[in-house]
Amino acid sequence: MKKIIAQKQALFINDVGYRQNEYLLILEPHEELRKKIRAVKDQFYEDYQAPNAKWGKPYITLVRFRQLEMMEDRIVNRLKTIAMGWHPIKVELKDFGSFPTHTIYINVTTKEPIRNLVKEIKPWQRLLKLNDDFKPHFIDEPHLTIARQLKPWQYEAAWKEYAQKNFTGRFIADSMVLLKRKAVEENMKPEPYQMQRFEFQNMPVNTKQGELFF
Repeated sequence: MKKIIAQKQALFINDVGYRQNEYLLILEPHEELRKKIRAVKDQFYEDYQAPNAKWGKPYITLVRFRQLEMMEDRIVNRLKTIAMGWHPIKVELKDFGSFPTHTIYINVTTKEPIRNLVKEIKPWQRLLKLNDDFKPHFIDEPHLTIARQLKPWQYEAAWKEYAQKNFTGRFIADSMVLLKRKAVEENMKPEPYQMQRFEFQNMPVNTKQGELFF
């Protein structure tokens, strides 16, 4: 019942002009590494018929959230400030891991710098929270997804193979990227993501400034 009420409230908000968007804040590998990961995902799709492997893009998620579009300027300004004070991150990728029984991913071996960036964003989570049903989800275990939402047979068969496979890759994350698309109901086709990039500048800025504006 609570979910139904929330959905009706969401429809009402959209009707009066306050559009809701889905957002992903990510780290994106360079083009050559993206192609290498894309080849792994394509092969996974060919072998195990998992649609998410084919269509999901190669990136490391920091946080995902849903929010009103009218809040976007405040969110963007906060992310710009955080990025100005943050340093580029060296990201090392090695072999594969899994979340039983639904996801197979590439391991991130340099987790701590990414976790520290997520910790820098967490104090502003009230800005990212739409309501009690749509709270921001921060990723505490950095990884790069190959396929998710797997069926039991897909996971079991694929993990037997990928637990033994090797993969290596590395990149310097010199920015974080905000992806957004219009929020839609579960049975509707989502729109393509729009992208906005925030360069890491390693400048001495006060990222706590603006705390009084919540």
